[in-house]
Amino acid sequence: SAGIAAMAMGLVACSETPGEDGAGTPPEAAVNPVIEERQANFKALGKSFKAIRTQLEGDNPDFAVIATAATDMSAAAAKVEGYFPEGTSVDDGFDTEALTSIWEKPEEFAEAHKRLVDASAQMITLAEAGDAAAVKDQVGAIGGSCKNCHDNFRLDTD
Repeated sequence: SAGIAAMAMGLVACSETPGEDGAGTPPEAAVNPVIEERQANFKALGKSFKAIRTQLEGDNPDFAVIATAATDMSAAAAKVEGYFPEGTSVDDGFDTEALTSIWEKPEEFAEAHKRLVDASAQMITLAEAGDAAAVKDQVGAIGGSCKNCHDNFRLDTD
């Protein structure tokens, strides 16, 4: 009925608050589950990366720990691209560091994601081989893939 449609439109209007430009933007307290999931995934990825680097600080790295962390990191890396639906950037009013360049340059974002996935998968192979020098080099490759994505697709908050 027309009354239900009008009430539904009113509810939609109430769910948005006008921004400085008068356009509807999510309220400050807006929670987007996909943003929370992607942030948790990046934290897990970072934790695994740190576990690998920590093992390499000593004279006798535990390659079983490195392999486990690399496997966890690789699984988290594989999920990254799926956590960026359009409309979930900092410019969309969410508490995130994701820039709109993710959606403006989808090929570049996909390539950056592939670099991380490939570098993480290679880390598993190197850890299983027990080659400390190669694992250290691969830490650099993974760090480079992280930096590339952060430089191009993440808000610089430093």
